Amino acid sequence: SRVEHPAGGYKKLFETVEELASPVTTHVTGRIPTWLRGSLLRCGPGLFEVGSEPYYHLFDGQALLHKFDFKEGHVTYHRRFIRTDCYVRAMTEKRIVITEFGTYAYPDPCKNIFSRFFSYFKGVEVTDNALVNVYPVGEDYYACTETNFITRINPDTLETIKQVDLCKYVSINGVTAHPHIENDGTVYNIGNCFGKNFALAYNIIRIPPLQADKEDPVNKSQVVVQFPCSDRFKPSYVHSFGLTPNYIVFVETPVKINLLKFLSSWSLWGANYMDCFESNETMGVWMHVAEKKKGRLLNFKYRTSAFNLFHHINTYEDNGFLIVDLCTWKGFEFIYNYLYLVNLRGNWDEVKRHAEKAPQPEARRYVLPLNIDKADTGKNLVTLPYTTATATLRSDETIWLEPEVIFSGPRHAFEFPQINYKKYSGKPYTYTYGLGLNHFVPDRLCKLNVKTKETWVWQEPDSYPSEPIFVSHPDALEEDDGVVLSIVVSPGTGPKPAYLLILSAKDMSEVARAEVEVNIPVTFHGCFKRA
Repeated sequence: SRVEHPAGGYKKLFETVEELASPVTTHVTGRIPTWLRGSLLRCGPGLFEVGSEPYYHLFDGQALLHKFDFKEGHVTYHRRFIRTDCYVRAMTEKRIVITEFGTYAYPDPCKNIFSRFFSYFKGVEVTDNALVNVYPVGEDYYACTETNFITRINPDTLETIKQVDLCKYVSINGVTAHPHIENDGTVYNIGNCFGKNFALAYNIIRIPPLQADKEDPVNKSQVVVQFPCSDRFKPSYVHSFGLTPNYIVFVETPVKINLLKFLSSWSLWGANYMDCFESNETMGVWMHVAEKKKGRLLNFKYRTSAFNLFHHINTYEDNGFLIVDLCTWKGFEFIYNYLYLVNLRGNWDEVKRHAEKAPQPEARRYVLPLNIDKADTGKNLVTLPYTTATATLRSDETIWLEPEVIFSGPRHAFEFPQINYKKYSGKPYTYTYGLGLNHFVPDRLCKLNVKTKETWVWQEPDSYPSEPIFVSHPDALEEDDGVVLSIVVSPGTGPKPAYLLILSAKDMSEVARAEVEVNIPVTFHGCFKRA
């Protein structure tokens, strides 16, 4: 059933807020499970303008780090702006100093034409605005965006410790905000790089777990495998990737970064990152697989029709096949074109009209065969009994993939997927939890059984949740034994503007909520740090 939002309460997600001097106590209704001890850490934009200069895109506002602390049934809330270079310089100069994803930073009007000309030759100043995610590396926690900079933060006080430039350790131009973290602490990530003969490629980097010598694991980062690029001058935008015990899966989409534009246009004519994206309307999607332990590329050409991809749900191996579950957006047009703040802050009818034009969301399962025999040309190679996904070997040796749809609703996205990651990442699984987007407005939380396609939904009027984080019960016996945590903005529904919601991961029923007296703007990703 479609829920409408004529009051436009979702606009509160995109309002500037102040940081807090110290944690505040929340008002709890229901009962917080006594076993739930630790901190929910989340990142998102919290400053949407500097003085009179606005940021234009959803991914431009300055990074605000949030924390809900759980201790003996009590909950506190804290938030601090991350002291990135772009934040500190904006605060100092009272203007936007560093170009963000969709906002160009104009040169300092106080500088004369000569000093501006020379600063152009210093090259692009890349943003370190760590507004997308926060994750552990060894014993440290880092906030990140998608450039080469990550920012180490103190997960207890939320203070900023230092900026780290990954270019100093490995050959990458940037890495995603969605690393995979194995149970021993090993971190895998992907980013594009300059490969052989200046051709573009994608490197998988590995950061080992903390060793007995206690040396910072980032110092020991290395490239484990390189995926080739479908177009030597135009890398695809990559936001996440798939990992199983034995394989790495990289999905190369038709959303391309025009590097020549990126390097040339930039300081000359007011370009930002968004201006450097273009779509390849003919390539469709290419999927690549590598052996994780050997770092060896499999020479299989998996192909399918065009989609945008931001989030992998999960990937696992089964009897010579890789099952790759994805949150896709159909077509080659870049979905970020629809995420300018002027559109997201529109009145409800405008928001709907705008979203009608955008690529449509669909959660899909692709199945990639790993054992391929030329004798099977023309046949569907998928023999697993539980899926309708197909993989057809064609005479040109490409393998054409058709998906099984696991969730689809008109202009209703199942996005920001989370699973019982610690126990089921890279393994056969049953449940995923997602944020329901209604014409890009987050208005429900959804649990999906990927086998039966059964769904459970939490939704309340004029309430705008965030990515659901699954926290397993310490003595869990089943995959969905635990709770789901989400920050909900509820501007119209009562005295408290926002709250932390705790749901039963079994049936998505409410267990408790912890209300705060302040608005909380949109957050993208985060993690639960156990006490």
